Amino acid sequence: MGCFPCGGGSNKKTKKEDQIPPPSGEKSEKASRSASSKDGPVDVKKEGASSESNGSQQISAQTFTFRELAAATRNFRPDCFLGEGGFGKVYKGRLESSNQVAIKQLDQNGLQGNREFLVEVLMLSLLHHTNLVNLIGYCADGDQRLLVYEYMALGSLENHLHDLTSEKKRLDWNTRMKIAAGAAKGLEYLHDKATPPVIYRDLKCSNILLGEGFHPKLSDFGLAKLAPVGDNSHVSTRVMGTYGYCAPEYAMTGQLTIKSDIYSFGVVLLELITGRRAIDTSKTAGEQNLVAWVSSLPRSQIVIIRKFFVFMVVILMI
Repeated sequence: MGCFPCGGGSNKKTKKEDQIPPPSGEKSEKASRSASSKDGPVDVKKEGASSESNGSQQISAQTFTFRELAAATRNFRPDCFLGEGGFGKVYKGRLESSNQVAIKQLDQNGLQGNREFLVEVLMLSLLHHTNLVNLIGYCADGDQRLLVYEYMALGSLENHLHDLTSEKKRLDWNTRMKIAAGAAKGLEYLHDKATPPVIYRDLKCSNILLGEGFHPKLSDFGLAKLAPVGDNSHVSTRVMGTYGYCAPEYAMTGQLTIKSDIYSFGVVLLELITGRRAIDTSKTAGEQNLVAWVSSLPRSQIVIIRKFFVFMVVILMI
């Protein structure tokens, strides 16, 4: 559920060896995040007012104390643990209002810090759509950084596509199309309807959460960036994202555009079609990268996959 600088972020513990090195001349992301996590106290309200000084929107998320969230998770008991990503561990909790929530706690020694925390709070406080996860509140109590979300009962797409257990059935095609369509609508909102437009930058199966009826919502906005406007063609930034989902041109140059999200969405579509992971180190060298593997298939098989791919895209456009 968490996002991870240039590495794999999922409900399983993140693997640091999956990181993509930044373009030459850039600072180490790990060093940057380490410094960020050691910053002083964060005033989210003040930051929100500063970033929206020319607008009327305000931070609507609730503020919680660390004591309240510790009580909601029964002191972060292991049986409340849901998963772990680049930001930190995620727990299921219940607030005093009896609402069931997901609580994400920043790993003090991880690769993310105050910067990603602030971006997540600001983005999800100002962006609202049926296919974006709802941020209920946050905690910036002392050196603790926690985010409180609506609870998504069915977990992530990754859980149902790759991490299958005997209790889970494979997703049928109608459900796969429904999930793809919902994720596409979330991206469309970020790119075409949000003002200013937003580049998600970390679209992947583990960040597509599923509610009742497999209703999908995009989550984890700590890496999101405002899209270029006017005559600007791209945003120059350090390379962040997840190996296997990052657009090659972005990974090589650090020039971020909305097309970077479209590439990531294409990888998710390939996962839905093939049932394979974007990166699977358990396979032989030539089959570990999904995009590279598909590109190396015999022409007859590529044609079949391309037909499925085009069919899904056409259906999504209807």
